[in-house]
Amino acid sequence: MSGHAVVFCTAGSESEASCIAGALVERRLAACVNVVSGVASTYRWQGAVRTDAEWLLIVKTRRDRFQEVSRAIRELHSYELPEIVMLDIGDGDAAYLAWIDAALAGEG
Repeated sequence: MSGHAVVFCTAGSESEASCIAGALVERRLAACVNVVSGVASTYRWQGAVRTDAEWLLIVKTRRDRFQEVSRAIRELHSYELPEIVMLDIGDGDAAYLAWIDAALAGEG
């Protein structure tokens, strides 16, 4: 296990997704955040099935930063219950993982 992680989050608008992405990188909680448009999310909320357009954030970070990332997303997010899920990166290109570490440490 590398200690690195990807966090997924969805946002209800492009501006909100951009704001969250920028804040996570600025605060050195993420080395990079991809914002993917054109996501259609179908989900159950308050007893009803809904489908909405969303923007997917793919956050590259370290596992030990997850709680800080989660707090920042909740602080900036408009949703009552934002999606915040982390997947461990079992392995990856050594140079890319080193770049994540450097960016989070303030070296990149």
